[in-house]
Amino acid sequence: MRTLIGWISGFYHLGRLGVLSRGRLRGAYWSWRWQTAFGRGVPPAKRELLAAAVRYGRWMGRMRRLG
Repeated sequence: MRTLIGWISGFYHLGRLGVLSRGRLRGAYWSWRWQTAFGRGVPPAKRELLAAAVRYGRWMGRMRRLG
């Protein structure tokens, strides 16, 4: 159950960030985020990318609760 809530929280916070950045996925923030998360090498597999994105969303949720 805990992982299900984590996934839901991760998707929620990623969606929130997408709305705040107005969906510009090739903008400055998302380009920077991509480079810091994965470098400039070979892009990760889709499953790995999704898992990393959800982990980032969960982290954002934890940081918002701390603030």
